[in-house]
Amino acid sequence: MTDSLPASDALGIARELILRPGGLDDARLDQVFGEVLRHRVDFADLYFQISREESWALEDGIVKDGSASIEQGVGVRALAGEKTGFAYSDEIVWPALEEASRAARAIALKGGDRSVQAWHSQAGHQLYLPVDPAMALIDEQKVAWLERVDRETRRIDPRIVQVMASMATVHEIVLIATSDGHLAADIRPLVRFNVSVIVEQDGRREQGYSGAGGRYSLADLVSGDRPLALGREAARQALVNLDAVPAPAGSTTVVLGPGWPGVLLHEAIGHGLEGDFNRKGTSAFANRIGERVATPGCTVVDDGTLSRRRGSLNIDDEGTATQCTTLIEDGILCGYLQDKMNARLMGVRSTGNGRRESFAHMTLPRMTNTYMRAGVYAPEEIIRSVERGVYAVNFGGGQVDITSGKFVFSASEAYAIENGRLGAALKGATLIGNGPDVLTRVTMVGNDLKLDDGVGTCGKEGQSVPVGVGQPTVRIDGLTVGGTG
Repeated sequence: MTDSLPASDALGIARELILRPGGLDDARLDQVFGEVLRHRVDFADLYFQISREESWALEDGIVKDGSASIEQGVGVRALAGEKTGFAYSDEIVWPALEEASRAARAIALKGGDRSVQAWHSQAGHQLYLPVDPAMALIDEQKVAWLERVDRETRRIDPRIVQVMASMATVHEIVLIATSDGHLAADIRPLVRFNVSVIVEQDGRREQGYSGAGGRYSLADLVSGDRPLALGREAARQALVNLDAVPAPAGSTTVVLGPGWPGVLLHEAIGHGLEGDFNRKGTSAFANRIGERVATPGCTVVDDGTLSRRRGSLNIDDEGTATQCTTLIEDGILCGYLQDKMNARLMGVRSTGNGRRESFAHMTLPRMTNTYMRAGVYAPEEIIRSVERGVYAVNFGGGQVDITSGKFVFSASEAYAIENGRLGAALKGATLIGNGPDVLTRVTMVGNDLKLDDGVGTCGKEGQSVPVGVGQPTVRIDGLTVGGTG
């Protein structure tokens, strides 16, 4: 994209909106780092943030919630070896910054004087427009969209008894200053629209869900009547589940559909490839670089550079430009996701995956958009190859143990496969397995790579960040399915 602000303009806006109101400038930043660097620290940074969030929610035909909030503050971090000193303030003023810096440097011993290098801007990508996404529509238009989704979704089928719709926007401005003289800024929009539908027939109730979002404005989100399509998809899922039969239990062939089922890849494999778990040796993938961890044909990447995607960033939360990192190539483990601290301790470079929920949280190595690259098989060919199995199209909740890689995932939409054809819809299918093991059971990778619709949120150590997932259709042999049939 070329229509986003250059890095220098984003930095100028961030200086004007974040530093200037609190009486801060580059000289004040020099003072903070001057105090921190009198101690034996390897690295220090300041993370300034202003975030404006807005949300609207409708239930039973009534808009029951409309809220807006503004959060701002600064986090101060000092790194010494494996130790991290961190403090934050929700006031961006000089006294608060001084106090936070004193707390952050407490981990280190008094050392010789060092000075911060001359300030220079850190360039990033231009993946999204620096807009406030909420400003594209007035409040009356936002309410009207929720009401229209409710009204038109209910018309789809008389068995629809409840529609819940919501929209949310985030407009975030961040400024990052580091002890090695880097200054970087980013202006990040984020939107999301969700629709949930409940249907009832003969006393049986089922639910369907659909959502979409990304780093663009509300006007982009509602263009082409997309919220109405989300309502239709949520209704379709719910109605399919009304006729679903109990899923059989046991070891069987499972075919994962394209797109959102990549959340299994994210949870079962992606977290195990984050640098901190591997540095500490707690991941099942620790010390396995160069080893085969998946069947040939499996290539997994984490790409923070996709235009307007929910998990993408121009720069990560340490000021490093994001990149496309190949984690597994043709079945061979070739890399981990790194922030600055873990990269330094492991003797490698940061991959631009240092992320934090807000100024009040410490940076961790986190995923951005994680997906499996396309293979060579047509999805119809993969289905035809299965004599008996399960086709899982959508997923609900899941859990994973990073240390062992064991996972449990519930399929919210699944179908039986019988003699190479899709059969009855299945209810209660749960996939049970082990992340490092499941990749060795992949026997066919489809040519239909799809990314999710922009609804992913990842949790780690109490922090939540927006992410993306994706994959093509994938056949996995010998996976355990928990069911009630």
